[in-house]
Amino acid sequence: MLAFYLDAGVDCALNDEPVNRLLDNEIIAAPADSAPREARAERAEVKRAPAPAQRPGAAPPTPDAAIASARAAAATAPTLDALRALMEQFEGCALRSTATRLVFADGNPQARLMLVGEAPGRDEDIEGLPFVGRSGKLLDLMLAAIGLDRSKVYIANVIPWRPPGNRTPTPQEIQICLPFIQRQIELVDPDIVLTLGNPATQTLLQTRDGIMKSRGRWTDYNTGTRTIRAIATFHPAYLLRSPAYKRMTWMDLRAVAQALDAAPGKPAN
Repeated sequence: MLAFYLDAGVDCALNDEPVNRLLDNEIIAAPADSAPREARAERAEVKRAPAPAQRPGAAPPTPDAAIASARAAAATAPTLDALRALMEQFEGCALRSTATRLVFADGNPQARLMLVGEAPGRDEDIEGLPFVGRSGKLLDLMLAAIGLDRSKVYIANVIPWRPPGNRTPTPQEIQICLPFIQRQIELVDPDIVLTLGNPATQTLLQTRDGIMKSRGRWTDYNTGTRTIRAIATFHPAYLLRSPAYKRMTWMDLRAVAQALDAAPGKPAN
């Protein structure tokens, strides 16, 4: 059974006791054999009857409605704190109901360099911060190699809630969450955006090229009010599986460091 749970993506417990959601709540609260026969018969008739229509507003929004709602909400956020509060209350993405908590960001909101990954993993879901597991430790080493740390960069993800079992986010989930990371980039207003991995790169930089082709190549990210230089590199989790690509990543990081040195901007601390 445990092996089945792992294959299904269940790798952590959210409550101390299991909950059988297939059982009727009323039956759980009052066992059938403790109720009068008439009451049991009445419940059986109710159970066989067609379910009443959901009250207005109770049904989950359609993907198009959720995307529109996310855009409208993100556009109203004047600060990062306000954006985070809006995302905490946003109900248009189903991932919110399966994740432990929102993983908003880490680092310095005044940083000149912003790093964007794909989605939180198990460790991030538990701690509420991006890149805190094994890939996070490698990311810290990568930043240290060019003289940076988390106090001098800003780190976020395209998807702020962990997909169950670390599965790949669906295109609908990405489009629903996209307005939030776009607004996050606008509010941080970095000099350089570094995308980590293929999903974040294709989503934010609007390219169909794979990471092998798009990495190390400078492009422009337009916020609507400003054009920011952007570059892609491999995700730290991929480097853990394929360490041979660390050399290419080092080249990308050196390019970022040189760009920061060549064009001094706002202070990173």
